[in-house]
Amino acid sequence: MTAPAEPLLTATGLRKSYGPTPALDGADFSIRPGEVVAVMGPSGSGKSTLLHCLAGIVRADAGDVRYDGRSMAGMSDGERSALRRADFGFVFQFGQLVPELTCLENVAMPMRLSGTKRRAAEKQAALWLDRLEVADVAGKRPGEVSGGQGQRVAVARALVSGPRVVFADEPTGALDSLNGERVMRLLTEAAHDTRAAVVLVTHEARVAAYSDREIVVRDGKSRDMERAA
Repeated sequence: MTAPAEPLLTATGLRKSYGPTPALDGADFSIRPGEVVAVMGPSGSGKSTLLHCLAGIVRADAGDVRYDGRSMAGMSDGERSALRRADFGFVFQFGQLVPELTCLENVAMPMRLSGTKRRAAEKQAALWLDRLEVADVAGKRPGEVSGGQGQRVAVARALVSGPRVVFADEPTGALDSLNGERVMRLLTEAAHDTRAAVVLVTHEARVAAYSDREIVVRDGKSRDMERAA
């Protein structure tokens, strides 16, 4: 039997406060390559703050986040920005596509920012639009497509550079149930195929059902939930 892979991204004892209000109070986390972990909890529980700390967007007040064996606390702002550009992908609730760009240009943007030439970046972007079943919107701008199509374009953008970790913050929160199911199916299938780890923040059980494991955050503390086979 093959031994399970070592965790790719871990957090131990994370604490983060905004003024007198604690958002995280000793939260822990771990995820392996190819694993989808749902971070669940009510509004205000600290789950989005946990995601922001894991992604190096904000610094925790205490505790440690380690990516690929290296502590993020020792990284400069530039090093953490480089990680988010090269190793991490992001999907947000409302897509956050650039309205002035076509869908193809939006998907190609991460590769262009990393120095890839336009033709090569757009060729790769077109492949991902096809994989996410939205090749027909490549030449349209985000305002000209449906919410479900726009969110699949956002997933393509998150995956185009071959990230090792994808952070998805309420990725179906603005969609109806049918489009939400489609986005989650395509996201998790693509992530499993590429061995990307997915940190999935959600408050919906039907979305969390696509994960391999669930972590519940409540009052800034985390609890790893064992899923029955």
